[in-house]
Amino acid sequence: MKIEINEYLLKLFHLVKDLGDIDFFWGKAKLSRTEFRILWEVANEQCEGRDIISSELARRIGITRSAVSQIVAKLEKNGIVKRVGSEYDRKIAYIRLTDEAKETFMQQARQANEFAERVLAEFGRERLDKLLDESREFSELCYRLADPSKAAQ
Repeated sequence: MKIEINEYLLKLFHLVKDLGDIDFFWGKAKLSRTEFRILWEVANEQCEGRDIISSELARRIGITRSAVSQIVAKLEKNGIVKRVGSEYDRKIAYIRLTDEAKETFMQQARQANEFAERVLAEFGRERLDKLLDESREFSELCYRLADPSKAAQ
């Protein structure tokens, strides 16, 4: 039984690594996946007429605030994002896309959408929906069991 469990664990590790290694941009990306994900969150907030701060980006993406700060500093240096201070709280700086960066972001978003369309066409909507639903359920189960305070529930 222990060997079987270890085999499942190894397969899960490999699956997570393989999924993390997928290049949605076919090696043509101007931005890393994490940079793109940050821009995705910023762009979505801007489209809704809202601003976002680095601590919220860190929470959504699942990386440290320090990592977000370093990435945002790099993106800011490259003219992709800008920090805009809050008019109500001097400690708060909102992250926004620059006008120049919107085209870079949109180009990379189109590449990601093309990839998703190809996956959907080849894998099929029903199978993909089922996979995503079961993956979400599996992920929620793992998070619940990994948190000792929730394991007894």
